[in-house]
Amino acid sequence: EDLWAFNSEEVVRAIAASKIPVVSAVGHDIDVTLADLAADVRALTPTDAASKVVPSREEVTEMMNRLIVRLQSSMALRLQMGRAVLERVAGHAFFRRPKDWLYEKAQMLDEWDDRLERAGRLALERLFHKLQQKVTHLESLSPLGVLSRGYSMTFTHPAGQLLVRASELRPGDQIRTRFAQGGAISRIDEVLP
Repeated sequence: EDLWAFNSEEVVRAIAASKIPVVSAVGHDIDVTLADLAADVRALTPTDAASKVVPSREEVTEMMNRLIVRLQSSMALRLQMGRAVLERVAGHAFFRRPKDWLYEKAQMLDEWDDRLERAGRLALERLFHKLQQKVTHLESLSPLGVLSRGYSMTFTHPAGQLLVRASELRPGDQIRTRFAQGGAISRIDEVLP
């Protein structure tokens, strides 16, 4: 009956709802209460509870020794990795022979500059060649190109309409003839079929 308060619903619900772990050590090892059953850990006696909650000196010493070993291993690994990085950086050509490294990079820049200039010049030459082909093609289609091969173009005068058939003319009409260089105005005497 002395332990009956530890069987109350309020105490049991409070222990079950606690976010903090609860160690129950009510009475002695033969006494079991509802609070003991709701607790996270049940100890037989208050002395047993203290030993379950607080580690022994030997356990603390062992845990500290393990942490020290892990810390030393971690520091040794970091030092080793740092040395490796430092050796790799120190072994770089820039640190061993900075003038040679800079000269090599300058040579590479000069080479890239030459390549870029050649590529630009080649691209311009290709574009100019294509342009020349287009100009030649357009000149071959131009009426003026035809005139340069010995042909002429004839227009009514003074209206300036292009004549393509002799049947469009009458005796006495005036015509203007265009040659590759210059032109002439003429009068029609006779129209031939």
